[in-house]
Amino acid sequence: MGREIEALAKFVAETRWEDVPPPVQKQTKLVLLDTLGVVLAGSVRPEVSAVRQRMASTAGTGATVYAKGWPTQDPRTAALLNGIAGRAIELCEGLRLASGQPAIQILPGMLAVGEHAKASGKELLAALAAGYDVAARIGMAFTPRPLAHQNGQAMLLAAAAAGARMRGLDAAGVSRAMRISAVLMMTPSYMNTGAGATALNIAGGMSGFAGALAPDLALAGIESKDDAIEEALGKMVGDGFSTEHLLDDLGTRWEITRNYFRLHACCNPIHPALDALKAVLTECKPRAAEDIERIEFSTYRFASVMRGPNPPNFFASKYSLPHAAAVMVVRGHARHADIDDSALADPAISALRARVSVTEDPAMSAQVPRLKPARVTLTLKDGRTFTHACESHEGDFHQPYAESVLRGKFRELAGHVLNAPAVAQVEQAVDECEKWTSVSEFAELLRGL
Repeated sequence: MGREIEALAKFVAETRWEDVPPPVQKQTKLVLLDTLGVVLAGSVRPEVSAVRQRMASTAGTGATVYAKGWPTQDPRTAALLNGIAGRAIELCEGLRLASGQPAIQILPGMLAVGEHAKASGKELLAALAAGYDVAARIGMAFTPRPLAHQNGQAMLLAAAAAGARMRGLDAAGVSRAMRISAVLMMTPSYMNTGAGATALNIAGGMSGFAGALAPDLALAGIESKDDAIEEALGKMVGDGFSTEHLLDDLGTRWEITRNYFRLHACCNPIHPALDALKAVLTECKPRAAEDIERIEFSTYRFASVMRGPNPPNFFASKYSLPHAAAVMVVRGHARHADIDDSALADPAISALRARVSVTEDPAMSAQVPRLKPARVTLTLKDGRTFTHACESHEGDFHQPYAESVLRGKFRELAGHVLNAPAVAQVEQAVDECEKWTSVSEFAELLRGL
């Protein structure tokens, strides 16, 4: 088995919360809080609620589903459902220098296993910080296949590692759980996004499922090939896997501090374009969408493909820059309350998105991933034009949101399930989660709200 994978497994198994520097501790708690809010808001989506109801007839026990009524399920199913919910509204945080959303794919399994195994709050936080490192490092080390979305790939391996830590497995056990999970990795297509295929979110949920399943498989004595991860990422799921920089600054450079958070409720690559549009709208202040002749975006390649002007459903609308831009113009923002189901039927939004164009600028593409640039030119019907460009989106580690902004986001999203006093109690509980003697204490708090 590869030395580098073994070193990552040891890092996950042996990192203590006290080993994590205070600034990283603070960031880890913010990631936890942000992800919980996203899961709660996602839990009320119609398709997510329907999946939860259909699985209720075979409900197990041991872990909490984060939704109204706080139903229980076996840890694997609870992790799956919470992961699907968190992927459903396109507001989860993610990796800035690679493709993937670690927390929403790692945390559901950790919470489920931690509640069932009565792991402490410190264990939860340490496993999240260390597991996030695994997700980011493996994510940067392997080359995905061209159409592959990163749900259920490198993040799934990290979820298995973090879940194994929550079960108290040692370094060898964490390594075995990760290598077993190499056969569980998913191959979801990016084409799901524009098609509005919410099946993509199941792949994200399966990372949580694997995070709860893999530790049990390892404890049961299931064996795996020594090079299972290298083979899967290098030759099967991925097109290449290099371990050359996998361990660079391990334990001193914490990848969870190099993430991004979202306020725009849409796919992250189009955020720079929306930030540029927001600046232009602040400058020109059009009286109405009808005053705009056209909006022209130039951006990097990956973002430029999200140009479909007529998304077929709510999920697809998250991957359409013309739609998100039209929503921002008509409704003032592109947040969760703005890019909702009703936006698809809004005639003002529909009319404007037909006047939005998106093209690739090769010079911008050459700057990725160090920068993720975009430029917008807005032309009014009176002939005036306004242009603004940005090098990257707000919310990444180069331009972080203020903590108060992220807490405001949590309160808004959690408010879909909880009343204001309950939201405040949950927020305080997360702020003090290193004091939990067991993750089950948090579940008990929720049931009492």
